[in-house]
Amino acid sequence: MANAYGTLRDRRIHGYLVHIDLIDGKICIKRDGTEEGIAADLERAGIAKEHIVFGFRPPELRPYTGYAIA
Repeated sequence: MANAYGTLRDRRIHGYLVHIDLIDGKICIKRDGTEEGIAADLERAGIAKEHIVFGFRPPELRPYTGYAIA
């Protein structure tokens, strides 16, 4: 049974909010659990949309995101 510290029978349970890979000079977002979206933060930091890939979207839907497709 879990307790307030996130353990289950003396095992720690954890997860991650963001998973990003650098692939062929592009930032591929594999998971984004942030409220606003990490892509917006990357854009504000000066990274062009053409260098950001939504890896969590199927390839056939990526052209509709406004970001890089691969």
